[in-house]
Amino acid sequence: MKTNVGNLDKTIRVIAAIIVAILVYSDVLNGVPAIILSVVAIVLVLTSMVSICPLYLALGINTKGRKK
Repeated sequence: MKTNVGNLDKTIRVIAAIIVAILVYSDVLNGVPAIILSVVAIVLVLTSMVSICPLYLALGINTKGRKK
C-alpha cells in the first residue's frame, strides 16, 4: 500500500494529538467529548506512524509529494 501522509502532515497530526492529550489530562475536556477526541487523537498518531490515512485514500488525497 502506498503511503499518502507527508512529513508536515505527520507533524501536525502529532501536535494535534498532544494538544488533545494535554486538554484531557488537565481536565479541560471531560466526558463524551474527551472520549471522542481521545479516540481521534489515537487515530491521528497511528496514521502518522504508518504514513497511511484511509480517509485520504478514499478521497484521493496525497500530502507526501512526488519523488523525482
